[in-house]
Amino acid sequence: MFLPIRGPRALTAALALIAPLVAGLLPASSAAAAGAVYEAENATISQGAVASDHPGYTGTGFVDYTNVAGGYVQWTVTAPSAGRRTLTLRYANGTGSDRPLTVSVNGTAVATSLSFPGTGGWDAWATRQVTADLAAGTNIVRATATGSSGGPNVDSLTVADGAPATDWSTAVVESTMARYTPSTIGGWSYPVGLYLYGQYLVYQRTHDPRYLQYIKDWAGRFVDADGNISQSFGSLDSMQAGNILLVLYKETGQNRWRVAAQKIRTRLNSYPRTSDRGWWHADNDSRQGQLWGDGVFMVDPFVIRYGHLLGDAAWGDDNAAEQLAVYARHLQRTTGPQAGLLWHAYDEPGGLTASWVHPELGNTNGITWCRAEGWYGMAITDILELLPADHPRRAALIDITRKLVAAFAAYQDPATGRWWQVVDRQGASGNWLETSCSAMYTTTISRAVERGYVDPGYQVYADRGYRGVLAEVSLGSDGRTNIRDICVGTNASDSLDFYYGRQRATNDNHGLGAFLIMNEQMIRTGRA
Repeated sequence: MFLPIRGPRALTAALALIAPLVAGLLPASSAAAAGAVYEAENATISQGAVASDHPGYTGTGFVDYTNVAGGYVQWTVTAPSAGRRTLTLRYANGTGSDRPLTVSVNGTAVATSLSFPGTGGWDAWATRQVTADLAAGTNIVRATATGSSGGPNVDSLTVADGAPATDWSTAVVESTMARYTPSTIGGWSYPVGLYLYGQYLVYQRTHDPRYLQYIKDWAGRFVDADGNISQSFGSLDSMQAGNILLVLYKETGQNRWRVAAQKIRTRLNSYPRTSDRGWWHADNDSRQGQLWGDGVFMVDPFVIRYGHLLGDAAWGDDNAAEQLAVYARHLQRTTGPQAGLLWHAYDEPGGLTASWVHPELGNTNGITWCRAEGWYGMAITDILELLPADHPRRAALIDITRKLVAAFAAYQDPATGRWWQVVDRQGASGNWLETSCSAMYTTTISRAVERGYVDPGYQVYADRGYRGVLAEVSLGSDGRTNIRDICVGTNASDSLDFYYGRQRATNDNHGLGAFLIMNEQMIRTGRA
C-alpha cells in the first residue's frame, strides 16, 4: 500500500503513521543489515564515563575515556554460531592526534593499537572495522586505550557476519583515480571541484595520503607558487572549486592556497547582485539578474568556510545566510502540493528578460528540476553547520530546510527510493529517475535528521534514498565502479522536454561527487 501524501503539513501529520509501514517495505537499512548493535553506554566501563554532551550519538550517550592508558569499554556479545565476524566501532575524536585502541576478543588481541584518527570534531562520528573469529554463544569484546591521552569517544559496537561490506567511497575514488590522472580529470570547473571535495571527505575518514596528493596535484595546475590563478571568476559556477583551495590551505598551511582563495573573496566585493542583493548566476547579459537554485551551492558554502577559516566570519556568515534567504524567497514554492519544492531559476524584472520567464509564476521558469533543489539542500545544510546558533537568519533557514525535506519525502519514488528528473512530474512520459539529485536529497534529509532540524521519522526516507542510489552503482568487468543515470550539466528552460531529454551519463562528475558526499554522510551517521 502506498499513501499519496501531498504537502509538508499533510506529510508531517501522517509521518508517525507511515514511517513503520515504509520501514517495513524498505530493503534492510545498513544499520539493521550490518548486524547487532551494542551501545557503549550499556557496556562495562573502566576509566571512562557515559556522556551525552556531543550530538550525533546513537542510543542514550557514548563513553568518554579518561585521559590515561588502560581504560576500556567491554561488551558481552552473542554469536549464534562460531565464525568470522566484522566488528565496527563508531567513534569521534575531536583532537588532531590519534587515539589508538587495542581490540581483543575473549582475551586475545585481534587488533593492536588500531588507529582512531581525528574526525574533525567531537560531534563528527566515524567508524573503524576489524574482523575476528567469535565462538558460538557468549563472547567478550574489549576496546582498550593504549595511549596516555586515552581513547576516542566510543558510541557503539556493531557485530556483523562475514567480512566487511564494500567501502563504496574508496571504490569510487580508486576507480576514478585509475581512469584519470590529476592532469586528465578535467579543468577548473564546478563538476571536478564537486568530485574532489567528495574525495577529500573520503581522505578525512581514511587518511590515505594518495587521495590528498591527487587533489593537490590537480589544483597545482591552476595555482602557482605565489597564489596566482588565471581565473576571472565571472560566474558562480567558476567559484565552486574554491572549496578545494580552502581544503588545501587547511591541510598544508601553504600561503599559495590562501592567496588564491582571497581572489574569489575580492571578486565578490564587486560581483553583480539583484536589487534584493542576490548574486547573479553569471556576470554577463545572458544571465543578467538571474538566480538559479544551482548557484547557492556554487559559492555560498565557500563563502562561509572562507570566513571561518580565514578570520572573516561575520562576512561569511552574513553573506551565505543572506543568499540562501534571497534565493528561497524567489524560488521556493509556497502553495499547492508542491509547497517546499523549488523552481529551477528566477529572472529579476526590469532588465534583459530570459526566454524562459513566466511572470505568472513569479518570473521563474516554472519547472522544478531535481538537481537545482539538490544543490540548494546540500548548500543550506552545509551552511547551517557553521552558522552561529544566535545568527538572526538561522531560524528562517531551518524553516526553509524543514519545508524542503518534507517536500522531498512527499515526492520520493516509492518503488526505487530515488527522485525524478522533474520532481513533481512522477511517471510522466519521458521523465526519468536521476541519480545525482537522489544522492543530494538523501544527504540533505540525513543531515536534517542528524542535526534535529526535522523529525527523526524522516530517516526512513534517507535510508530508502541511499539504497536506491546504491542500486545504480555496479562493478564493471575491469573491477571499477560505474554509477549510471546521471544528468549532465543543464541550463534553465521552461520546456519539460528539454529536461526530459538531457543526456543520462555514467560516471559523470556531478554524480560521482554527489555520491561520495552522500556515502560519507551515511557512513558517518552509521547508516551505511
